[in-house]
Amino acid sequence: MSSTQRLALLGPHNLDADGIDAFAAALGAACAAGAVAAVILRLAATDERGLTARVKQIAPITQGCGAALLVACPGFAGDLVSVATRGGADGVHVDKPRDLKDLRERLRDGRILGAGGIETKHGAMEAGEAGIDYLMFGGLYPDGVAPEAETVLARAEWWAEIFETPCVAVAVNADEIASLAATGAEFVGLESGLWLTQPDAVAQAQRLLEGQAA
Repeated sequence: MSSTQRLALLGPHNLDADGIDAFAAALGAACAAGAVAAVILRLAATDERGLTARVKQIAPITQGCGAALLVACPGFAGDLVSVATRGGADGVHVDKPRDLKDLRERLRDGRILGAGGIETKHGAMEAGEAGIDYLMFGGLYPDGVAPEAETVLARAEWWAEIFETPCVAVAVNADEIASLAATGAEFVGLESGLWLTQPDAVAQAQRLLEGQAA
């Protein structure tokens, strides 16, 4: 595992205007507590103007701590690239993607394209060939179900050993963090339930990563 391994924070699914202020406050504290490389903002679908406003509220917090902001919005039928760009985000994250090549063409000037929710090795390799910047294994689906922890661990080990494209291995429970860090994944993701209501969670995860690097 590289000593530069860093954390990624996943926001809750379907974050809406009512929850954005509390999320912003918790996120600022979390980003200051560890080496957070990225935040995946998983918004509730609404109109493009409303989504852009939420992104504009969160982008300065993440970027002020040196973290990239990726925007996700399952079920949004509009232009997510436009939302991310106008909101000042660093890129977009898509689950179970179908149009990665088109997104890759539109996300230029260093903007990031990430993908997750891919359940087969073949699908993962296809995503890598499409030019994504990272592949995410694990994390909750919008319905609250997560893939098996053993599957996430095995896929992260497989990917990190063979492929150059970085991966994010997501822990849903705290006892998964150390084993995911040991896979060699460039990023260990923390599901929202791990860090959003637990002030010390990010600092504890950071210590685990540093222990793996020692």
